[in-house]
Amino acid sequence: MSAAAPASRSSTFSGPLGVVLGVIIGVGAWLIPDHFRSISPGLLSAAGHGTSSVIEFGNQLVDRERIGPAKEVLDTAREISAPGAEDLARRLGDLQKRQPEFAAWGGWDPFLDPLFNLRAPSGHTESTPVMTFFITQQGRDALRNYLGTSGSIGVQAILRTRTLGYRAAHLPAASQPGGQPTDALILLTALLYQSDHLGPSLQRDLHALADSALAQGDLGDLGSFYLDLLALSRRLDWAQLTELMGRSDSTRTVNEYAQLARAASREFSVIYTAALFTNSADRVADYLLENGKTGAANLRLALSDGRGAVKLLIDRQVPVIHEASEWSPGAGLVLAHPRAMLTLKWLAWFVAGFCLLLGLDRWMVSPEGIAESERSAPQLRAGILALFLTGLILIATEPFLLKASAPSIDYRPHLTMLVVQGTPPPSSNQIHHASMNSSTYVTIGIFALLQVMMYFICLQKINQIARQNLAPLLKLRLMENEENLFDSGLYVGMMGTAAALVLQVLGVISPNLLAAYSSNLFGLLCVALVKIRHVRLFKRRLILEHETGLRTSPA
Repeated sequence: MSAAAPASRSSTFSGPLGVVLGVIIGVGAWLIPDHFRSISPGLLSAAGHGTSSVIEFGNQLVDRERIGPAKEVLDTAREISAPGAEDLARRLGDLQKRQPEFAAWGGWDPFLDPLFNLRAPSGHTESTPVMTFFITQQGRDALRNYLGTSGSIGVQAILRTRTLGYRAAHLPAASQPGGQPTDALILLTALLYQSDHLGPSLQRDLHALADSALAQGDLGDLGSFYLDLLALSRRLDWAQLTELMGRSDSTRTVNEYAQLARAASREFSVIYTAALFTNSADRVADYLLENGKTGAANLRLALSDGRGAVKLLIDRQVPVIHEASEWSPGAGLVLAHPRAMLTLKWLAWFVAGFCLLLGLDRWMVSPEGIAESERSAPQLRAGILALFLTGLILIATEPFLLKASAPSIDYRPHLTMLVVQGTPPPSSNQIHHASMNSSTYVTIGIFALLQVMMYFICLQKINQIARQNLAPLLKLRLMENEENLFDSGLYVGMMGTAAALVLQVLGVISPNLLAAYSSNLFGLLCVALVKIRHVRLFKRRLILEHETGLRTSPA
């Protein structure tokens, strides 16, 4: 008796200590704002802290007298409700009043002034798409005469493509009737090349495409670039276009922005501002085409936090968990050591679950009435459950982890096909998309945690009966009286299934039968584990004690 009492006190002491330690470590893991395939708003805010804002960038453009780009930044600042937007608008308005003749072009340019006499009235007082000026006969003649004397081999190669058409898009040659748009696009490309307004790698790509087109006798891929440039030149003024083309690394980047100009016209100011703000036009376009409208919303959030936030978002190319906490005390360490902190976070979750479950096992679960040889190892049981619990936490806090990585189709080209009338639609069993969103995983996790709670409640009841100083036969009758409690996992499982089906019908959670019937499955597993692994062994011990006339020692 004297030896058993200290052991019991030691066990009781280690149980609460393990629970408290598990909770503390779990809170520490939760405070680490790092995620595997997503970013929290708090981490974005920390990354943007101390970096330049959209307003500061807009003021820099005004100082450089870049009216057109500054106007796009102002539209973005107003859309994200950035503090200081009206001051930027006032400064931009003052600049336009001082240089009204340059407003249509987006700013003064030394290459355009001799060709179009920018100080002369053009009939346009606001930002005007550059194609409006280049498509005219007078504008094309001036450009042709100027570029014809260029000593650049690349410019001359581009100009020689005026005799070629683009058969794939039925685009006539510039020298043929109806070829005025082709002529304007070729001259625009040559002027961008001549004035060094193209990124170095994009300049090399265009030179190679021009040589290839001349060798093939068809514009080919160069014709695709011309069409992309047409989409941009009908949306942007000269200064806006040159700022974007100078940050584009390849014809693929130009194609992506042309697609965004067509499909995301309402969000294009935000996209354009992010491209200039981070000097990473290609990465911004990749992020938008991958994440669609959700990516545009994430980009707005990052722009409101500063340049560092936008760079972090487009460098990682992952979505934002808008439901996550904005309080991020460990953001500095995460930004400095992202992989190490993520590993530490999940290790901390596992250690927290292990300490918590092991503490509960020693504190409330392990009955003293069961022989030590018949008990399951508490460390092994806690370790297995801790792994399971860590997996549930991973699913609940990483909503994009198990989602398919297919790119969004919001801003991608859509192919519309005509269906012959009378053709039956595909049957539902022919088209099946197995998808599960985060609400489904959270629902499954809740059902699993409910059954874990029922498991501990049942084991606590067994422990309570085992500790009582009663005859084995009386304990056996008390165990039989608790049969309904030991079957409660089934009742909770059925109620969970019914509740999930009702919520799916009401539209609260996404329709998914797996989420509903997982409650029944977890209930069956819980009851089987309790009755086979614990109740059966305890009853066997009581029967043996009754038959041999032994009594259990008091607690």
